Amino acid sequence: MSRVPRVRRVRGARPPRLPRGIPLRTIAPNAVTAAALCSGLTAIRFAMDAKWEQAVVMVLIAAVLDGIDGKVARLMRGESRFGAELDSLSDAIAFGVAPALILYLWSLQNLGNFGWMVALVYALFCVLRLARFNAGIDNEDQPHKSAGFLTGVPAPAGALLAMAPLYLWLSTQEPHLPMPYIVAPWTVLVALLMISSIATFTPAVRLKQRIRFEVLVILAALIAALISAPWPTLTAIAVAYLATIPFSIRSYRRVRLQRAAASVRPDEPAVPGAP
Repeated sequence: MSRVPRVRRVRGARPPRLPRGIPLRTIAPNAVTAAALCSGLTAIRFAMDAKWEQAVVMVLIAAVLDGIDGKVARLMRGESRFGAELDSLSDAIAFGVAPALILYLWSLQNLGNFGWMVALVYALFCVLRLARFNAGIDNEDQPHKSAGFLTGVPAPAGALLAMAPLYLWLSTQEPHLPMPYIVAPWTVLVALLMISSIATFTPAVRLKQRIRFEVLVILAALIAALISAPWPTLTAIAVAYLATIPFSIRSYRRVRLQRAAASVRPDEPAVPGAP
């Protein structure tokens, strides 16, 4: 029988201590992310009770919380891998599962198994987009990100776009809007936009020490419109965002051509028609 060699311990040496818990500075941003996840789950609960307005509001609250958790983390220097993973899980629930179930319970269930398949496709494509983002988060070669664009429609914007027929129905009470033959193609279109490779404008805004007075006026008008007439305003926002996609594609193409032209050395002739 072979003898197992004994490990000789150095006198006075202490075994390395394993890290316990997470840093205190990461508690606040992770709490904001957890609140966004809870908002998404609460939206599902309201949808199960056919309280469509409350369900949409909870998804909107989750979108607001998702927009500020990263800023809180950077402000407190609380970025962590744990927070990034938690953020993706929260986004999958709040912007993938919740809108899919809301649309299914509101309209798509009238299509039976096909309606459930459409809801599954939307939730799955949202999760695939998040997985693609996480897989490439450490890649240095990210043409869209380096140019100030996103790849495809982000998950929060996708959720807001997917529920646009619901906004329109809440504002007009048009009986034909909940028809699944209208909602199903729209839901699939938004799902395809999320996993697409098209360049979209980033919603991130860099705050400066001084901002123009016009920006304050626009923000005040937008907040007033959301309070006084939320559903028409959300419908207009969804349509406006969708209308920016052709412009973002053209803007990114212009940036790509400028970079390609700048990469050509002066002593090398440019090839006509080269991208």
